[in-house]
Amino acid sequence: MERKTEIDHLEQARAKLLAAALPHVAFDGWTRDTFEAAITDSGLDDGLARSAVPRGGIDLAIAFHRAGDAAMVEALEAEDLSAMRYSERIEYAVRKRIEIAGLDREAVRRGITLFALPINAAEGAKLVWGTADAIWTTLGDTSTDYNWYSKRTILSGVYSSTLLFWLGDESDGAEATWAFLSRRISGVMQFEKVKAQVRDNKLASA
Repeated sequence: MERKTEIDHLEQARAKLLAAALPHVAFDGWTRDTFEAAITDSGLDDGLARSAVPRGGIDLAIAFHRAGDAAMVEALEAEDLSAMRYSERIEYAVRKRIEIAGLDREAVRRGITLFALPINAAEGAKLVWGTADAIWTTLGDTSTDYNWYSKRTILSGVYSSTLLFWLGDESDGAEATWAFLSRRISGVMQFEKVKAQVRDNKLASA
């Protein structure tokens, strides 16, 4: 039987705290009050809880976002997307990530509010970048150098703008959101097509 490491124990504690925190987030946000309530409700040792989530609410919000990314990757890896064009796979992945977010919409809303604060903006940008990187990596992206960064930067913008649109979408089945996403992906692909044409044109690239 494989022995659990300290990291394993911390990850398990973090997962328990997150599960215990979610019912409180809708009322108190990703705050110290939510964190303290999560410690009580989870039954975890106080010291272990504070080691697993040293910054309290913001670390729980980060764990929530990363758990959503992990669920998306698991879902994508379980499906056969080979019949789709690459742009369709990207669109499908972004939609899948937002559908996962929809399982706890208020927690997502509260997270966006938290990471909109100037003091937390860098953390929020890192999380969105992580989502974009998870999508490209799972879809088998092998780009390097400039293309590696540009793909993730562009997709970060697509994901974040679509997520914000989705939060205000009241259409049936979020159809307006999926139409918005489709337009954004289409626009990005047109940009990539023009960029490729410029790159392949010796005069233009010069």
